[in-house]
Amino acid sequence: MSASERIVVMPHRSITATDVPHLRRCVDIAADALAAGDEPFGSLLVGPDGPVLFEDRNRVSGGDRTRHPEFAIARWAVEHLTPAERAESVVYTSGEHCAMCSAAHAWAGLGTIVYASGTDQLMQWLTDWGVDPGPVAPLRIGEVAPHIETAGPVDDLADEVRALHARLHGIRL
Repeated sequence: MSASERIVVMPHRSITATDVPHLRRCVDIAADALAAGDEPFGSLLVGPDGPVLFEDRNRVSGGDRTRHPEFAIARWAVEHLTPAERAESVVYTSGEHCAMCSAAHAWAGLGTIVYASGTDQLMQWLTDWGVDPGPVAPLRIGEVAPHIETAGPVDDLADEVRALHARLHGIRL
């Protein structure tokens, strides 16, 4: 049996009423990132008992392309939470994790990822607009971290995220 045959991808769960306000906040954080001259991505970490523990936005405009909020969440969680707390936490994000952030999430032992817009959506938008998708393969979370439960996208919020990315690239919708 090959390695790919042994990988079991976690089921994709449905969005819940609890998820929506957190995703709304992520889209607002993404808008803040764009207003600050950065790429429109925002994320937050919700602890096992429901409080928001940490939030951040993309900070790549300074030249460090690894300054993604999902990566910052993984680092923060390892420093501040026990392994059990990390496993029971939920990461909410405006856009599905990239390969780098998916790997960091898995290595940190974080729980479910809930996203407003998906990788496939972002890649379609960029293709439609003639924008280079960048140097890293656009892998979905399950392709990088198959044991992580995910939920998303949310159509209404994905439309807002699309509008933010359009503004970033000077596209009129």
